[in-house]
Amino acid sequence: FVFKLTAAKQQDHFFQAAYLEERDAWVRDIKKAIHCLDGGQRFARKSTRKSIRLPETINLSALYTSMKDPETGIKEFKLEKDKKVFNHCFTGTCVIDWLVSSNSIRNRKEGLLLASSLLSEGYLQPAGDTSKAAAEGLSDSPFLDLSDAYYYFPDSGFFCEGYSSDDDVVLKEEFRGTIVKQGCLLKQ
Repeated sequence: FVFKLTAAKQQDHFFQAAYLEERDAWVRDIKKAIHCLDGGQRFARKSTRKSIRLPETINLSALYTSMKDPETGIKEFKLEKDKKVFNHCFTGTCVIDWLVSSNSIRNRKEGLLLASSLLSEGYLQPAGDTSKAAAEGLSDSPFLDLSDAYYYFPDSGFFCEGYSSDDDVVLKEEFRGTIVKQGCLLKQ
């Protein structure tokens, strides 16, 4: 899951993602930044807090920690859709239901705003074509309150069995353990 970025001064930068979906998200975001800069526009990452007017009292990091709590947080499942098995994920409806039950929001509409900000800030990731399309702006909301829109926590060990969106086979193994030496291999 390594990709190379060559800068204007012919400097090569190599990035390694933990899994396919993370690599694709990085590539997509970098392409957006390049497209923006090539068009003569100034590139600046929009603050989710400003764009959807989140109250200052909401701490997304603390909310994320609560969502991941093994006892009271969002439960992760093994879900199937379109001949793919998504491990360690949950539905958009589960997220909104959890936000309502934890008294983080007053209604489902507020839940969509809060979940969209969690998604935009990287606390949640889309899994599957439905949620990925919405996150890329092909829907009214970047986050979907649907039972067939799948999401996962970035550090959850998520993996997909079957074929990914670019038809590469995703390895079924989940790698865990202690890093002894970290680096990357380069083939020239």
